Amino acid sequence: MPYIATRTNKTIDEKTSLALKSELGKAIATIPGKSEAWLMVENIGDCDLYFKGENNETLVFAEVKIYGKASAKDLNELTCVLTDIYTEILDCDPANVYVKYEEVTYWGWNARNL
Repeated sequence: MPYIATRTNKTIDEKTSLALKSELGKAIATIPGKSEAWLMVENIGDCDLYFKGENNETLVFAEVKIYGKASAKDLNELTCVLTDIYTEILDCDPANVYVKYEEVTYWGWNARNL
């Protein structure tokens, strides 16, 4: 199960959240074997995010967690796709989008670890 959390200092209304969910669902397929069918998405707006001591521009910090491994090439491609999504939907400068990846060895689900 992949997981994408989006944190931004911009307000995320329901329409924006649904647009993010939809586009992130498509984006996760950049990683072979991953799909929206198992994707969990969390969108959090109005965060107290500061960069260089300021928060006067839209900032995005995204966390992507995947069960297993992905190639550097696939992760780089996903970063490009995510940046495009945040640029389009949140009107965020690409230089203000940061993505953290975590490859998870054990993932608990349905009362067991995978």
